[in-house]
Amino acid sequence: MTILIKPPKNGTKGRCVKTSQAVFQTIVSRIALLNSMNILDFGTGTGLLAFKIAPMVRHVTGIDLSANMLKQIEDKNTPELFVEPLLHDMLEHPLERRFNGIVSSMAMHHVENTRKLFETFYAHLKSDGFMAIADLEKEDGTFHSHGNEGVHYFGFEREPLRQIMKDAGFENIRFHTACVVKKGEKEYPIFLVTATKG
Repeated sequence: MTILIKPPKNGTKGRCVKTSQAVFQTIVSRIALLNSMNILDFGTGTGLLAFKIAPMVRHVTGIDLSANMLKQIEDKNTPELFVEPLLHDMLEHPLERRFNGIVSSMAMHHVENTRKLFETFYAHLKSDGFMAIADLEKEDGTFHSHGNEGVHYFGFEREPLRQIMKDAGFENIRFHTACVVKKGEKEYPIFLVTATKG
């Protein structure tokens, strides 16, 4: 079932909350999250997705380039519900850790080198690790109402993206429509792509 996200009363923030919930629901319907897993949330922002996953797994690391965003994660953390905030550019400086899974919601279109991104994801996964990445289907550049600064791609076409993932070594690549964001008369589908380390 595809979730239609209509314009919420609290604007962009409310839309992000609803999108992250739809992405989370799609992830757990496709992937078995186990309490032994260490998960990396790439482009975690304020941790909307990370905090949903955290109770289901052993540990979640939320990585981002925005100290202000990560400060909000620190403020939300409790002993019962914890996400490790990490200010780091893993594309330029690989981590010395490997993860059971890498998730991401609406961050990929902000990364200029998509090929390097998936090669980096592959290198940071343990054997048999999974990846679950959500982002926009190809759009006309009108999704971001505040402008497109820092946006490198107006969404993605599935088949070219699939090839980039295959070239990086990923297997079992599957696309799912997580939700559709409605803005005025326009609708913007958001996909979730899952894959495993070959």
